[in-house]
Amino acid sequence: MIHWSDWHREPAIIPAWIALGWLYALLTGPWRSRIAPGTPFSPGRAACFYSALAVAYLALGSPLDHAGTVFLFSAHVTQELLLLYPVAALLLLGLPGWLVDGALDRRFLRRPAGLILNPLSCGAAFILGTAAWHLPRLFESALQSAPMQAAHMGTTVAAGLLFWWPLISPSRAFPPAGPAVKALYLTCAQVAFTALFSYVFMADQAIYPTYRYAPRLIAGLSPIEDQRLAGVLLGLVSSLVFLGALGAGFFQWARHSGKATAYR
Repeated sequence: MIHWSDWHREPAIIPAWIALGWLYALLTGPWRSRIAPGTPFSPGRAACFYSALAVAYLALGSPLDHAGTVFLFSAHVTQELLLLYPVAALLLLGLPGWLVDGALDRRFLRRPAGLILNPLSCGAAFILGTAAWHLPRLFESALQSAPMQAAHMGTTVAAGLLFWWPLISPSRAFPPAGPAVKALYLTCAQVAFTALFSYVFMADQAIYPTYRYAPRLIAGLSPIEDQRLAGVLLGLVSSLVFLGALGAGFFQWARHSGKATAYR
């Protein structure tokens, strides 16, 4: 069973988090004058980056990880949602544009980066990358293998970064999409995610054997009820994110239109 005070302290997790935080501190601190001379340090971006690391550790290092791997599909989906939305968004908000463009805006990278970071590619990678890991055979292999589980969570973060890129990209070379494209992008994402939500929610039996035969962590919550709860979480949280981003996009568009009208 789960001990709620049992947080992961494995060498593969804690040193990795410390290394990422230390590298970010070096790049945005002492090395900033070499990479982007005269660029000020942004405390707000730093707060976003370190918040992303904290939420990622909550998803992967807390007892939620054990619950999601062994007992509850809904706990696993909660992990995925944390990585897809707050972690990925905070990571992008935490990266300074000069740092991103310093890595991506190079002659040999411009063409492939342009192909990958356009809204169509980002949306397709987000939907396909998320849906693929819910195929029963691939999903079960991730639950049974630590390297596959690491690949699953790593690609989930990558899918989240690609989802957010057309919306909040910090890059000048590969900037966010315009308001109309954002609206179409989020609408298509909602339609595609509804199919995934329906696949999980509408199934008449538990899809994944691990959860079908797992001991009941919560009394009275059957495997099929746990699966439907996971489907509700997947659909509801994603819809709220999409609608919130859509509303923010319309607000930004209206504000800019108002300023343009006032200027005329």
